[in-house]
Amino acid sequence: MDKGGRTAVSFAWAAVPLVTLGLGTVPAFLYPALRRRRPGDWISLALYLALTTLGLVSTEADSAMENVSVVALLAAWLGGTVHAFAIRSRVFGTGNRYGDAIEVASRRRELRSAARETARDPGMAWELRIGRPDLQRGFDDGGLVDVNHAPPWALASLPGMTPELVNRIVETRDKISGFSSVEELSSLAQLPPSLTEALGEYAIFL
Repeated sequence: MDKGGRTAVSFAWAAVPLVTLGLGTVPAFLYPALRRRRPGDWISLALYLALTTLGLVSTEADSAMENVSVVALLAAWLGGTVHAFAIRSRVFGTGNRYGDAIEVASRRRELRSAARETARDPGMAWELRIGRPDLQRGFDDGGLVDVNHAPPWALASLPGMTPELVNRIVETRDKISGFSSVEELSSLAQLPPSLTEALGEYAIFL
């Protein structure tokens, strides 16, 4: 969906509490809670659920209880509407591109970490083609590159790589039949020490 479509959908979502007189506030806020899974979203959902439940309590009780119910429904209605419009751009990614980029990068890092753990099982690593962007696969490893098996063009995608450095890596791995760590890679292939930390984020040695 393009940005214009996301913007239209975000306004429609934010209007749900308003047009439903607050009765749709809970379903509306369930969406960001499930989509983003952030503590703040779950707290908001719980708050609006409590307000809606309190507001729907039987009004056959005394007048004080009726007043509390009315106030709770108004809070779920008006408060939910204002809140939804305030966060709609963040929920649907129509506003803060920097924040969206950070979220994507964090997700990619989580995928790399999970893939490294999975790769502890050699058979699973081979089956999922971890670190092999040159092979057809249905698994997202977050951008890992298996330095011991990936082709030169994949090695070139690693941080700081130049054609000369890629050639050094390929020539060295052919001589020693592969590397065991990023430190060994940097030492034996005579890579600039400044690249070691960055390479450690993306390189894997299977």
